[in-house]
Amino acid sequence: MNKKLDQYIELYSTPEDPVLEDLYRQTHIRFVNPNMVSGHLQGKFLELISLMIRPEYILEIGTFTGYSAICLSKGLKPGGRLFTIELNDELAAFAHSFFCRAGAEEKITQLTGRAQEIIPGLDQMFDLVFIDADKREYVEYYNLIIDKVKPGGFILADNVLWGGKVLDHETNDPQALGIIRFNKMIRNETIIEDVIIPIRDGLMLIRKKGK
Repeated sequence: MNKKLDQYIELYSTPEDPVLEDLYRQTHIRFVNPNMVSGHLQGKFLELISLMIRPEYILEIGTFTGYSAICLSKGLKPGGRLFTIELNDELAAFAHSFFCRAGAEEKITQLTGRAQEIIPGLDQMFDLVFIDADKREYVEYYNLIIDKVKPGGFILADNVLWGGKVLDHETNDPQALGIIRFNKMIRNETIIEDVIIPIRDGLMLIRKKGK
């Protein structure tokens, strides 16, 4: 998509929340790999998906600086909760400060460590899961969470096009290979239905059948 179309889409989308705008800016100033932050258009999409589903429980794998968690939390039912897992403990205080600024701190539980070790200990059944962490481990994340997703519930997986490298059958990029394995696995799953939305770096929307 060319730059003029990007600008047009921005112009005709709801303006970015000022807190999120500052979070985006501070992420780019203070952290390595700031491109991992969701940003305005994807963030608004996540928010609207959450508002449509009205989840009671959300699980996010990969907090980073907290942008997507704030967006997703806006659709929670009253009394609902979002659990967000981040491996890097140095990001926790920064993310929490913006959860507070956004008025979302009472709705978000931060968990630090490897998702593979944390997820088995979660007792909740989730209405919505957002996967946006190490691409090499997407298959593991899916296998850990699919039985914790309610029938009729949804999974969102980010970066499923990985800069177009999913088309390169000769790639040695371990992250790209992780995404390719994940996409192939999803294609062969029978208990879900899915669609890839070409927003940003590719966002896969998965629905668990049964409701």
